[in-house]
Amino acid sequence: MAILEVQNICKSFDNTEVLKGVSFELEQGKVLSIIGSSGSGKTTLLRCINFLETADAGRITVDGDVIYDSENPTRISQKARREKQLKIGLVFQQFNLFPQYNVLDNVMLAMKLQAKERPDFKKNKKAIYAEIEKKALSILKKMGLSEKTKNYPCELSGGQQQRVSIARAMALEPKILFFDEPTSALDPELTGEILKVIRELAEEHMTMVIVTHEMNFAKEVSDKIIFMDDGVIAEEGDAKSLIENPQTDRLKAFLSKISD
Repeated sequence: MAILEVQNICKSFDNTEVLKGVSFELEQGKVLSIIGSSGSGKTTLLRCINFLETADAGRITVDGDVIYDSENPTRISQKARREKQLKIGLVFQQFNLFPQYNVLDNVMLAMKLQAKERPDFKKNKKAIYAEIEKKALSILKKMGLSEKTKNYPCELSGGQQQRVSIARAMALEPKILFFDEPTSALDPELTGEILKVIRELAEEHMTMVIVTHEMNFAKEVSDKIIFMDDGVIAEEGDAKSLIENPQTDRLKAFLSKISD
């Protein structure tokens, strides 16, 4: 069974169709990369799945739970949707860290907010927060940031900030981790450290959806690639085959331009 099912997602802005009925599935433990030119709809698709935008039509199912259904918009309560959204983690292009909090607090914040909804929170606040800190420190160690827990975002390199962003997304143990051009805001020499982290997550069978312009990386780390063009999926398939043997003229032209 697919852990993510996206069915006929449509989205328009000011009468301009950006997504024109996009559908795909992703199995648990697999990595999907989404490629395409600027304006093809890649980021809008990610934002609709993550509820940063509301799709005009379609249906989204995560781990068997319907989190969006345009034909039954009142079927899912806001509280239920919020709980289901915890199954999704998103790593942004621009890191989006809170500048007033240090690294450790940035990673712990969402976990603390979630903990406040627990019925035993008031009674066990100290123990719950201690467990949250322990978990955050463990994730930061995995990200190679044990020495930076007390630093603030402004004191970190771009690569370090992005690793904190990944740690924050991982903290809530999402079923699927989404990356929106995770290296686009980085200097070329810092790109490698983020790609290394994503490779390691793939080796651990973390389910991921990655919007990227790094073709070699997409071919290496992905199980499947979707090529988007003008709001539709123009081609999809096995990662290596799609990059090395494109079937459509549009994808051939895109790859040729990328490699120039």
